[in-house]
Amino acid sequence: MSGATARPPGAALDPPQASTRTKALVAFGCAAAIAIAWSLAAGRVPPYMLPAPADVGRAALGFFGSARQLAHLGATLTHIGAAITIAFTLGALLALAAHYARWSAPAIHHRLSPFLNAFSGIGWTLLAVIWFGVSSATVVFTITVVLLPFALINLREGLVALDRELLEMGRSFGRGAGRMFAVVVLPALLPFCAATLRIMFGVSWKVALTAELFGGSKGLGYMINIARQDYDTATIFTVILFIILAVYMADRLAFAPLERYTSRHYGRASPR
Repeated sequence: MSGATARPPGAALDPPQASTRTKALVAFGCAAAIAIAWSLAAGRVPPYMLPAPADVGRAALGFFGSARQLAHLGATLTHIGAAITIAFTLGALLALAAHYARWSAPAIHHRLSPFLNAFSGIGWTLLAVIWFGVSSATVVFTITVVLLPFALINLREGLVALDRELLEMGRSFGRGAGRMFAVVVLPALLPFCAATLRIMFGVSWKVALTAELFGGSKGLGYMINIARQDYDTATIFTVILFIILAVYMADRLAFAPLERYTSRHYGRASPR
């Protein structure tokens, strides 16, 4: 016979299961309350101020049925993908340079990193418009320079947290520098890489909208700008809700599991 026992009807749930169900009910209740409040408020103000949920639903159907609007979505995804790739690569190279060429660390960590952290994304957008004009290059450049400090700082923490005993053990077995990096250093950095990509993906959407709004000729930010001029608030709500859902689903289904996996298999502790 199996060791498992059937749960009698009406029996209390185990604490973790009860907690999960409670959280789900609370989340559903909050979403329902927001939807009801939205519907009630929409009936009291003009549609250009707050469209009804039904109007936003129709706008969403039109959005996903329009090749032109899907092209704007594709442009934003391209901007974000290119910027994350460039920022992560540059951040990794700078972090590694500061770690292995110690003489460069003060310039990178004490000068460049604070400067990039302090500079406003709007400021970068305006400068990029002057330098590159209204173009995709402006958008990609702006997102890249805003994301660069996240990669640099997180990967620096990963290098600082390397297990010194493991490194010494690798050296004692006579491993070369390249082999040491591939076998010891790179796997230890994977949790930090996953955490960095998770943060960068969420931040990139915020920056992309602003950069496309002021300096782009295509993309969701550009769409919002056109909709604002036409008082098409339903389209603005559609874009905003799509971004919220896209970032949430990508985080829950891709980045969070990736971070947990790398932390469990390669990290001594979860990266900060």
